[in-house]
Amino acid sequence: MILDVSPTRMELMRLKKRLITARRGHKLLKDKQDELMRRFLELIEKSKGLRRDVEIELSQTLSGFVVARALMDEQGTQTALALPRVKGKVEVSTNRIMNLKVPTLSTELTGNAVAYGMINTPPELDISVRGFQKLLPRLLELAALEKAISLLGRELERTRQRVNALEYRLIPDLAETIHSITLKLSERERSTLSRLMKVKEMLAAEG
Repeated sequence: MILDVSPTRMELMRLKKRLITARRGHKLLKDKQDELMRRFLELIEKSKGLRRDVEIELSQTLSGFVVARALMDEQGTQTALALPRVKGKVEVSTNRIMNLKVPTLSTELTGNAVAYGMINTPPELDISVRGFQKLLPRLLELAALEKAISLLGRELERTRQRVNALEYRLIPDLAETIHSITLKLSERERSTLSRLMKVKEMLAAEG
């Protein structure tokens, strides 16, 4: 689409500079889009592997807990797990991916998860409690990873929209407008030259 601008040489020079800037910006954004996509796919692949491992460990841990619950009465389970002896601290920090801030979660656990007497509890309960304690840092890692994927996906979509706007709208419109102004200026020059030639012929005839 031809832009609504005056067909002057000054406007033509301005549009040419704008076109150069738009093409340069398009290349930079396209490079950014490609790198974002590469990082995005890397994180997805990493997330798939981590989620698979976490789901297996979680399933095993929950299975052990179900077995322990079946071997214990309700009162015994509540008594054993009533006084946890583990303290946890979650630290939230940020990392940068292509100038995009993404969260990083880490945890520090102190204490002994098995803080109850082992005489009246089955070993499956000990295994599952320790399993939950071991699993917590990996769950936080997975949560941070999936949040990073979400943020990266939104940034990728915004970058893609900007690339498309430049590639399919602004750059073609500028190029078409420049071509149109160039034709109009050439036509004006030919018209002016033709009038000058006629004036010259008239002056020559009078002389």
